[in-house]
Amino acid sequence: MRTLLLGRQGQVGSELLIRLAAHGEVTAPARAVLDVSDLHALRRAVVDAAPDLIVNATAWNDVDGAERDPKGAYRLNRDVPALLGEEAARRGALFVHFSTDFVFDGKGDRPYREEDRTNPSSIYGSSKRAGEEVLEGSSALVFRTAWVWSLTRKSFVSTMLSLARSKEELSVVDDQVGNPTYAADLAEAVATLVTHEAARAGGLFHLAGGGSVSRYEFARAIFALDPRKDEHVLRAVHPVKSEAFPTPAVRPKHAPLDCEKAARVFGVRLRDWREALAAGLGA
Repeated sequence: MRTLLLGRQGQVGSELLIRLAAHGEVTAPARAVLDVSDLHALRRAVVDAAPDLIVNATAWNDVDGAERDPKGAYRLNRDVPALLGEEAARRGALFVHFSTDFVFDGKGDRPYREEDRTNPSSIYGSSKRAGEEVLEGSSALVFRTAWVWSLTRKSFVSTMLSLARSKEELSVVDDQVGNPTYAADLAEAVATLVTHEAARAGGLFHLAGGGSVSRYEFARAIFALDPRKDEHVLRAVHPVKSEAFPTPAVRPKHAPLDCEKAARVFGVRLRDWREALAAGLGA
C-alpha cells in the first residue's frame, strides 16, 4: 500500500509516520518541502505520490489565531481536505481526515454522538466543521478527536510538566471537560483500522481517549503521575473558571465524545485517559 501522509511533524502525524510504514511505502513531505496551503502544489504532490491511502494529519490548530485569520483557517481546514477528498475519489484511494470536538458548543450534559447537532462557537470550530461538510457523501473516513497530547510536541501535558518545574502556584480551569487523547494511541488505532474492510465505506467517527475529565483534574493527574516530580517547585494548583483566562476564541465547556460507534464498527477503542497518561509518562 502506498500512503501519502501530510502533517508528519505534528503530534499525530509523527506517530502515524512510524506506524503506517508497517503497511508499505509512505511519502511524507516535510513542511519545508510542501506548503499544503498551496493547493496547486498539494495537487501535484498527490499526483506524484499516486497513493492508495491519503492521511491528512495537518490542520490550522491555532484556535485563537483563527479568530484573527479566518481565511487562513478555512484554507487549511476546509479547502485542503476538499481537494484531498476530490483527488482520493478520482484515484479510488482511501482518504483519512481528522476533526475536533470544537464543532460542538459544549452546552450539553452528556458525551456527544456523531449524529448530534453541531454548533461551533469559534472560527476554528466552524472551519473544522466546514472541512467535515465538504466530505459528506464521500467515502472519506473522518475522525473527530479531542485534547490530543504527546511529550514530543507542545501539548497540554508537556506544558503542565514545564510549569510544574517553574511555577510555585498555578490556576487551571475546572469547567472545561473533554477526552484527553494520547497521540500514540490515536495513531496506532488509525494505522490498524485503515486495513479494516469497513474502512472503505468511509464515514464520520468519534475516536478519542476513554473517559472524560476537567482540565483541572487532568492537570492534577499529570503532576501526580510525573515520575520526576521531585523536580517540581509547584506547591498549589487552584481551580478557576474559564472567565479567568479570557481568550479570543470560545472553548466548548462540556464536549466529551461518545466513541461507541468506532468500537462497534471497527472493534477499536482507545485506552482510558488515566491509563494512557500513566503509560505515556512512564509512571
